[in-house]
Amino acid sequence: MTQSNENDVLWMKKALQLAIKAGSQGEVPVGALIVRENQIITSARNRREELKSPLGHAEMLALHGASKKLGAWRLSDCTMYVTLEPCLMCAGGLWQSRIGRVVFGAHDPKGGALGSLYQVHSDERLNHRYEITSGVLAEECAKLLKDFFRERRSK
Repeated sequence: MTQSNENDVLWMKKALQLAIKAGSQGEVPVGALIVRENQIITSARNRREELKSPLGHAEMLALHGASKKLGAWRLSDCTMYVTLEPCLMCAGGLWQSRIGRVVFGAHDPKGGALGSLYQVHSDERLNHRYEITSGVLAEECAKLLKDFFRERRSK
């Protein structure tokens, strides 16, 4: 696991804006973006409800967008910023993309696959491993999720 830096905070703030938008549209508030050479390649927010698809996670949509924009499925020189620790599906997508690094905000003790439940990023049985940095703006990311689910339960 690597340490965060100033750019990590900057990019995570942008991912948080995407998560806020997702939440305002009735989606679980998760935002993701992919950065290469200090420039955003693509950004996405959760859209499972809108797309009626289990693949509508912010991470999967961001991976797809980046691959389309760059014309390549290998994203080894890219970093993903995401507000919540990726699930097993998304961690697998990150592995498949050969992503170079993932930075996430809040840990997901019920579904996280980059440290909480699984360690897909560092599994030596797989042919690609990627760096992670966790806990960047973790409190803000976790609060957004807690507030969203608290409001949902109250309805």
